[in-house]
Amino acid sequence: MLSSLSSLYELNGYNRFKMSKFEEYDLYVKNKDFLISDNIITFNDIGGRLLALKPDVTLSIVKNVKDEDGLKKVYYNENVYRVSESTGAFKEIMQVGLECIGDIDTYLTFEVISLAAKSLLMISDSCVLDLSDLKVLSALLDRATENADVKKQIFRLIGTKSAHEIDKFSDEIDAAYLAAIKEIALISGKPDTVLKRLKDILNGLVESDVLCELESVCALLNFAGLSDKVRIDFSVINDIKYYNGIVFKGFVDGINKDILSGGRYDNLLYKMGKSKGAIGFAIYLDLLENLQNESQPFDIDAAVLYDENSDLVTLSNLISQLNGENLNATALKALPERLKCRKVYKIMGSEVSILEDNT
Repeated sequence: MLSSLSSLYELNGYNRFKMSKFEEYDLYVKNKDFLISDNIITFNDIGGRLLALKPDVTLSIVKNVKDEDGLKKVYYNENVYRVSESTGAFKEIMQVGLECIGDIDTYLTFEVISLAAKSLLMISDSCVLDLSDLKVLSALLDRATENADVKKQIFRLIGTKSAHEIDKFSDEIDAAYLAAIKEIALISGKPDTVLKRLKDILNGLVESDVLCELESVCALLNFAGLSDKVRIDFSVINDIKYYNGIVFKGFVDGINKDILSGGRYDNLLYKMGKSKGAIGFAIYLDLLENLQNESQPFDIDAAVLYDENSDLVTLSNLISQLNGENLNATALKALPERLKCRKVYKIMGSEVSILEDNT
């Protein structure tokens, strides 16, 4: 899968980004909110600097970008070090993703989102990419209230689809805006249907062009034949301290959380002293382990049992035959208790028999 994803990104003009395993810990301390987890492995180098095994790749890419570089398109296959959700222990995880940094326009936004959708399709046909637009939400909330704390709370409630709890701000927000916010918190569906409804909801409340970029991107996705894998859902909320504009999350059947996350993150660059825009995404390959385990009921296609009386030429020929049929096969003197085999063969002398067939 890694080679297929790499080929997809290279065909679209993205160059491989390679980095050191280590970064100065200070980089992550200053941007802890950007990280999935604030658990970081640290150590002192021989010069006394506090270093960290990288828990993220995007921060390193942004750190190394210069304003004079022009448009920078990079992808990466890098190991990161995070706490595993299943074990609670630190784990080395392969993270795949891409970043587009520079003067980001509508086409580049579409390009990155389309590559995210195509990446999901390489993982599973049963997938969906949820899109949201923080510009739309920010425009609505800026008109609705000047209270920054109220805005922050409403963003959180939209992210959890807790529309009923938004009523508690009725003394703070005009009824028309409150109704619009509550409906947007729950809205979800195919782009053409949702965009029509959004126009009605936002009419007279915000500037008429606030949906232009989202509409244009969805039109391009439709032209590219990807719209059936895309859904608009405004509960997709990334941290607004870092993200702005369109944000998205990708899901596949069999995994109960997003395996892909990304969006427009100009605010991160501004915080790190850069003047460029940026959009990108990451795929969390560790989550795919659960999918692979569910989709592969057998550990091996064939186990071939033999003993000291078995004819080794017959054993070798059977293993070669199975391999020639693109089946993975192993020779064993005893079958491990937990090994799940599609077929189990037994060689007695030069005779071959099938002991178990689970096909």
